[in-house]
Amino acid sequence: MWFETMRAENAGRMQSSTIVGEDQRDAVGAASELGNSAPGHVISNPISGEQIVILISGAETAGQLLVFDLFLPPGKHVPSWHTHPIQEERFTVLAGKMQIRRGWRSKLASPGDTIVIPAGVAHWFGNTGPGVSHARVEVRPALRTEELFEATATLEMETPHSISPSLQYLPAFARLLLEFQREVAAPYLAAWLVRPVLAIIARLDHHWVKADPGDATRARS
Repeated sequence: MWFETMRAENAGRMQSSTIVGEDQRDAVGAASELGNSAPGHVISNPISGEQIVILISGAETAGQLLVFDLFLPPGKHVPSWHTHPIQEERFTVLAGKMQIRRGWRSKLASPGDTIVIPAGVAHWFGNTGPGVSHARVEVRPALRTEELFEATATLEMETPHSISPSLQYLPAFARLLLEFQREVAAPYLAAWLVRPVLAIIARLDHHWVKADPGDATRARS
């Protein structure tokens, strides 16, 4: 696959780009030896086109740190602005270009650039260049971020396809935001205000299936 070729080409730079605190070096050092000894676990996001390669899991660092390689094809981006309420996210671009918007600031990051997203800060990122972008991403603390990625990878299989493509993922997204409230949140709105709305949206696809008996019949066959 295209991202595997890029991983091989950038193997040396990838290992040297991880930046950890003094209190994390022992755990991360041991995990790095394990993570770099074999191909990482690959998670594909069907909506954004992201290919995520887990290098160091939260389980390997006692929940302190998650490290993964992010490969993003040209023109692809995360679906929307979002925040990580209690996590810091650090992007180090290794190849290609990546547009990263953090609050009111925007930067077209090039290889060697590092962008830090503090906890609670709204952000968005995408690939506005002609080639695949490749970044090393560090998340502190790890929490259930890897589980969130896995859940996102199943969205395409779970959502109905008889409705507008722009709407079909909304209920699944709402369920993710409810399930992973510590890892991801909608920006600029109070959680107590957002949660009741998400609960309503999360049930919409059940109504859509009931409204389309043909789809329900095909789902059972």
